[in-house]
Amino acid sequence: MKELEVVQMLGLKLPTDPRWVNLAEMDLAEILTDHAYCEQKATTSCISLIQQYPERTEMVKALAPIVTEEWGHFRMVLAELEKRGLQLGAQRKDEYVNKLMKFMKKDGHRDDRLVEKLLTFALIEARSCERFRLLSLHIAEDSLKKFYHKFMVSEAGHYVLFIDLAKKYGDPEKVTKRWQEYLEFEAGIMEELDVRGDRIH
Repeated sequence: MKELEVVQMLGLKLPTDPRWVNLAEMDLAEILTDHAYCEQKATTSCISLIQQYPERTEMVKALAPIVTEEWGHFRMVLAELEKRGLQLGAQRKDEYVNKLMKFMKKDGHRDDRLVEKLLTFALIEARSCERFRLLSLHIAEDSLKKFYHKFMVSEAGHYVLFIDLAKKYGDPEKVTKRWQEYLEFEAGIMEELDVRGDRIH
């Protein structure tokens, strides 16, 4: 499947700059460190949703295994660093996610805020899926191709789940419209940010 087709399937408006994989593999300690913290933040984001909306039983049941999975991913990345004799570096500012968070509507009904969070998480998972796919196809080392293919498959499932939950807890038509606004905004972020090989996003 061509990159543009995958991007369109995920809903993304703009593919990743093709230079990104080459930059990423130049310093594996940096990209693996950022990846590890992405998994850690995904874990805490799901836990936070459960804490904030415990009455949303279906969502809680859906997210509980995701928490376990994301933390398992964090441990997988740590193991990959250790296998290579590399050190987990310091967590760094995530400009991409911070810009998405600013786009979130923080007023309105409590359920409206839930939908905003779910759409934000869905978009992060979609972009992560697209980037893990690029790594699984184009990074030079075969073992890393297999490593990142597993993450690509997982992120695709999470993306679908968050979209489905947003439509469950919000008006599907409004959610679809808002999702398009998120996608347009995200494309602007991608055009604005520098291409950096030490960042998953």
